[in-house]
Amino acid sequence: MKLSLTRNRLLAAVTSGLIFAASGAFADEDHETRETWRLFVADHTNPVVRAIDFDSGKELGRYDIKGPAALTASASGQTIFATQSDHDIVHVIKTGIDFSDHGEHRDLDVSDAGLLPVTFEGKRPFHVVPHDDHAILFYDRGGKADIIDEAALLDGKADIRTIDTTRPHHGVAVTMGRFVLVSVPNIEVPTKPDELPPRVGLRVVDETGEQVGAMAKCTDLHGEATSARLVAFGCKEGVLVARPGGLDGPKLEMLTYPADLPKGSTGTLLGGKAMQFFLGNYGEDKIVLIDPDGEEHFRLIDLPTRRVDFLLDPATSRNAYILTEDGDLHVLDVIKGEIVRKGKVTEAYSKDGHWRDPRPRLAVADGHLAITDPRHSLIRVVDAESLKEVRAIPVEGKPFTIVAVGGSGASH
Repeated sequence: MKLSLTRNRLLAAVTSGLIFAASGAFADEDHETRETWRLFVADHTNPVVRAIDFDSGKELGRYDIKGPAALTASASGQTIFATQSDHDIVHVIKTGIDFSDHGEHRDLDVSDAGLLPVTFEGKRPFHVVPHDDHAILFYDRGGKADIIDEAALLDGKADIRTIDTTRPHHGVAVTMGRFVLVSVPNIEVPTKPDELPPRVGLRVVDETGEQVGAMAKCTDLHGEATSARLVAFGCKEGVLVARPGGLDGPKLEMLTYPADLPKGSTGTLLGGKAMQFFLGNYGEDKIVLIDPDGEEHFRLIDLPTRRVDFLLDPATSRNAYILTEDGDLHVLDVIKGEIVRKGKVTEAYSKDGHWRDPRPRLAVADGHLAITDPRHSLIRVVDAESLKEVRAIPVEGKPFTIVAVGGSGASH
């Protein structure tokens, strides 16, 4: 099986993506082209997020928060959400990177990064889903999800639309046009006071909060991603795909795991940007390419050891990177469906122990991977082609979750 229907259509998608990415090269000669990349890094133990200039390694800002944070960049890259689940609060950081599209080119405005004055408080915020000009923040123990307007945030204000999640649970909400896809908890099974009910499916609600159609079964729903106009969710039975359905709301389709796959399921998903596909885990030592429109929906790739982190390259659309616990970085060609090269980038970081133990995390910036190495207080910068370390950025403490924001554009 070749991912995404046919090889020719995939290659056409890659080509169109590269042309779009390169369109700024044809900007008016009066425009000066500039490129800026920034890293945002949260410490594993200390309540701090740092902004770092990628080229120089210089710290641009240090933002004191309430506790260790998971970081999520908005779709535009203008804001970073620092989610502190154990402290019931989310801070928002302005990245200072702002792109605006002008048809034949895009402009890049660079300003100071900074902590915005708006915070979001609720019982155990967890999943943050960026989408278009907003983000959706799900509160596991709050029984709600907030749809947050990014433009208002950048003005120092909070513009929120709240969705009822029926019952506190470890879930997720995703917008699709005027509709919202929301996980459904199993309220029929007994749960202890300190536990949350399992997920049993997905429902669609309209702008009034009313459910549209029947719930779609998705046992143990976990993980979501968007690719093109599709949204996918990991389930025990397979991968549930939502497609736009016009006035009647999104159409939900279960892609059932084929019988020849080993026992397992997908709980973390990534979505292709220039191409329509999904990449998910399949247990701890396998990953799976998912083609919603192909004759075969799943292609399984075995890993030599358990996966520590993985991500897609937003600029080189056919590349995915997988870091395994032996310290090797693997490059997956999503068109071939094969791992094409690997290199040693860190010491071994075992997956045994607590799931929150400090382990490396990946980000992509300007043809390089930025890899946190909390054991050595470093961000290792690795060339994406050679997989060789080209430099290291010292960071105080235990650098853990990391986000890269940047790119090139015209400067006036």
